[in-house]
Amino acid sequence: MENRSYALMTGVFTIALLVATVLVGLWLNRDKTELLPYEIVTTQSIPGLNPQATVRYRGLEVGRVDEIVFDPRVTGQILIKLSVDEASPITTTTFASLGYQGVTGIAFIQLDDDRTGSPRLATNGGDRIPRIPLRPGLLDQLEDRGLAILEKAEQITDRLNTLVGPENQAAIIGAVQNIDKAAQAYAAIPERLGPTIDRLPGLAAKIDSSLDSFNTLSSSATSMTRNYDQLAIRLQAPDGPIERLNTAIGSLGAATSELELETLPHVVQMTDEARASLRAVKRTANSLSERPQSILFGAPGDAPGPGEPGFVPPTK
Repeated sequence: MENRSYALMTGVFTIALLVATVLVGLWLNRDKTELLPYEIVTTQSIPGLNPQATVRYRGLEVGRVDEIVFDPRVTGQILIKLSVDEASPITTTTFASLGYQGVTGIAFIQLDDDRTGSPRLATNGGDRIPRIPLRPGLLDQLEDRGLAILEKAEQITDRLNTLVGPENQAAIIGAVQNIDKAAQAYAAIPERLGPTIDRLPGLAAKIDSSLDSFNTLSSSATSMTRNYDQLAIRLQAPDGPIERLNTAIGSLGAATSELELETLPHVVQMTDEARASLRAVKRTANSLSERPQSILFGAPGDAPGPGEPGFVPPTK
């Protein structure tokens, strides 16, 4: 009986010691970090994300995912409840995205910020939990861009199908045939150009002789220009022909002025006298033509006027 009581006491003591050891271990390893609740609301798909998943802020572990449930108020909306370290710099510009660990496909919440220095996101501790927006992750962006690329590829395929249709095939074949004909025509061009190419050496020799003639002509023109320059220098000399010609022109001008001043008045007077003599001769000729007898009997006297002897009044 005493052996059984000793065994019972030993068993109870052992159990109590184990329980005490576990409690001490839990007390020593308890997490003293104070966590704040946050919430992510999204309509995106979140493959690979499970409760107790890690929450990281720019690569540093700051919390965990507590619960993932559907929003009872909005159909199709997902609520992701987080517990994040109070010391984490969660601000009004902080956003979340899904990250994946290597090739395992296990997702975690990656927190980041658009800019530094933003005000911290307030946690009032009431029923309303602060919310952090969820942005598309890298895989979501690749998926969206992949779909866009596939749509463009389908459009390109449709255009290629249209391009290689029966009508376009006929047009392409005709264009290829035309190109073949053009190539054949171009191939015949060198044969036609053969005689012309053979004449090029003679043409080059003629051009060389023309250039020599042109050089000779240029030399002659240069010599002629020099002669003209020397002639111009001689003509413009102080005692040259131009100066003598200017002197002769001055002398001729002076003689002309003297002639105008002295000789022309006498010529004008002689002209007036000649005109008067011509008028007298004209009157004499007129009187002879009217009275030829005046040559024998002389010129008749003037008829008597009124009151003079022999005046006869005219009859009506």
